[in-house]
Amino acid sequence: MPPLEHVLVISAILFSIGVYGVLTRRNAVNILMSVELMLNAVSINMVAFAIYGRVAFDNTFTGIIFAFFIVVVAAAEVALALGIVVRLFRNRATANVDEVNLLKW
Repeated sequence: MPPLEHVLVISAILFSIGVYGVLTRRNAVNILMSVELMLNAVSINMVAFAIYGRVAFDNTFTGIIFAFFIVVVAAAEVALALGIVVRLFRNRATANVDEVNLLKW
């Protein structure tokens, strides 16, 4: 089993890649994939702390339960956001977030 520091570094790298993708991409689908990458990095952190923190706590399933809820919320977020993106693409013929201004007055 790798040390906790290695798992945290990998998770931080994944989260940083996700933040970079959200800040630099203009396509809505790419932004959604970057958000999912960030949520997966957080999920990896939760599972790592649950596995490596079992010495300090009696209940080892709290991190795994949190990770499960993160996966459920991520799936719901993708389903809703992908539906919105598909609808915008049908109306505007683009998935570029800079060209979509439906919420402006």
